[in-house]
Amino acid sequence: MNYRTLGKTGFKVSEISLGTWQVGGRWGEPFKEENAETIINAAIDAGVNFIDTADVYSDGLSEAAVAKVVKKRSEEVFIATKCGRQIQPHTPEGYTPEKLVGYVEQSLRNMKLDTIDLIQLHCPPTEVYTRPEIFEAFDRLKEQGKIRNLGVSVELVEEALMAMKYPNVATVQVIFNMFRLKPSEQLFPVAKENNVGLIVRVPLASGLLTGKMSHQTTFNSEDHRAFNRNGEAFDKGETFSGVDFDLGLEAVEELKRLFPGQEPLAAWALRWVLMFPEVSTVIPGASRPDQVASNLQAAALPALTSEQMEGVRAVYDRYLKPAVHQQW
Repeated sequence: MNYRTLGKTGFKVSEISLGTWQVGGRWGEPFKEENAETIINAAIDAGVNFIDTADVYSDGLSEAAVAKVVKKRSEEVFIATKCGRQIQPHTPEGYTPEKLVGYVEQSLRNMKLDTIDLIQLHCPPTEVYTRPEIFEAFDRLKEQGKIRNLGVSVELVEEALMAMKYPNVATVQVIFNMFRLKPSEQLFPVAKENNVGLIVRVPLASGLLTGKMSHQTTFNSEDHRAFNRNGEAFDKGETFSGVDFDLGLEAVEELKRLFPGQEPLAAWALRWVLMFPEVSTVIPGASRPDQVASNLQAAALPALTSEQMEGVRAVYDRYLKPAVHQQW
C-alpha cells in the first residue's frame, strides 16, 4: 500500500481507503454488524488506515462498527465521518451551528470517542457555503478537542471552490471517476494551491465501472440505483455519477477495449484515479470482504500509459461530457 498526505491534516493515508455507505450489507439490505466488522478488519489488514463513514449510514450503526474495530486494532487508523444530512427537509434554513454541533456530539457518542479525526459537512445545499458562522462553529469544536479537522463533501465543483475560501477547510470529498472528469480540470489545481486534501468517492460510478453490469441487471427496490436515477431522493449525481444507465453501459464496453487482460475494469478505474497526484485517497465501498481485496488490486497495477489516459478522455468526450460536464 502506498500512502499520500491528506492536505492540511498532515495525515499520511492509504491511497486506497474504505468508504462505508454500504458496508455490512448491500444497498437496500439490513445492516449486519458482523459482516461490517469483517470488511473493516480486512481493509486494515491490507494496510488501509483511513475509513470514511457518516451518521446517516444505517442510522449510526456504520459509525459504531468502524470505531469498534479501530479501537481494537494496534495500527493508527483515521476515522472520518460526516454530518448534516439528518436535516429534513434538507434546506439551507435547516443548517444552524447549534444543530451541527449536536450532530457532531451524537457521532462522538455513536463511536464512543473523545475526538473525531475528520468531520465533514455532508453535501449541504450550495447556499450554506456562503455562511461563515457555519464554518466558525467547527473552529470552536476544534478548540474543545472534539474534532481534529474539518472537511466538506460536495456535489458541485463550484461548492468545493467556495468551501476552500475558508481556511479551516482541510479536505474536500468529491465524485471523480472515468465518467466525471470536471474536477480534475477546475478543482484539482486550486486544491493543490491551497493544500487541501482530496478524497475521491463513487470511483466506480455506483458499480457501472466494474464492467459487470448489463441491460439485464436489476436492483433491490430499496437500492438507490433503482429509486434515485433521476434524483428522486438526493442528487442524481450520486447514482451512476448521473450517467444514463444504458449510455453508461455503452461507454463501459469502449473502456474495456482500452484495458484488455486479466485485471477487471474496476481495478483499472481505481488505478486511473490514482494517476492524479492531487488525489489524497480514493474510498471505494464494499459489501463483502472479497470486494475489499478486489479494490486493493489497483494499488499494484502499473501506471496507465498516455494512450490509455487519452483513450479514457476520448470515451468521456464522446459518450458522457455533453450530459454531465456542466451539471456538477
